[in-house]
Amino acid sequence: MDARRVRAIYLSAAQGFLELVEQVPGTAWAIPALGVWDVRGLTGHASRALTTVESYLGAPQTGKRVDGPVEYYLAIRGSTTPESIAQRGRETGDALGTDPAGAVREIVERLTALLGNTPDDALVASPAGTMVLVDYLPTRTFELAVHGLDLARVLGVEPPSSLMPGVAASLELAGAIGARLPTAPELLLLLTGRSGLPGNLSVV
Repeated sequence: MDARRVRAIYLSAAQGFLELVEQVPGTAWAIPALGVWDVRGLTGHASRALTTVESYLGAPQTGKRVDGPVEYYLAIRGSTTPESIAQRGRETGDALGTDPAGAVREIVERLTALLGNTPDDALVASPAGTMVLVDYLPTRTFELAVHGLDLARVLGVEPPSSLMPGVAASLELAGAIGARLPTAPELLLLLTGRSGLPGNLSVV
């Protein structure tokens, strides 16, 4: 996928996530959403798919070079505990303040401007190691797509059309990651409706 398309899909996913956050009623931020997260915690966690692009671009470059989003996800598998991820999501959600939708809107606007002035090969200090920007963005699209779908399900609304290119790209990335795992045969059987999914869910 060329760099221009990578950027366009990421920014479209960011817009889709924002559209969902803007649909959260004022009384719904504390309702259960995903695991230990309420809607605010889920929104906070997902918003890190925006803010880490900013913060990691400005961080000192350390660690090995990571060549692509598949290598990124393989590198970080099991490196962070669920408890620490959950706590970070809650803290980030709290930091969105009294107007979470407004805060996310400001982040999206700021990030859009930043990306417009940042070259494709700018270095990003990711948790897996140093990456170029256009290799890191698909990992953030993945997070926005998956957690955007989580949020849409909690709200009982259809995912916005702006999120769907990110969903498609994330399915491709998920398949590429899955192909590298020891569980690849089981994942293929799952996707083809052999086990674990309702009978009407299959890629074939």
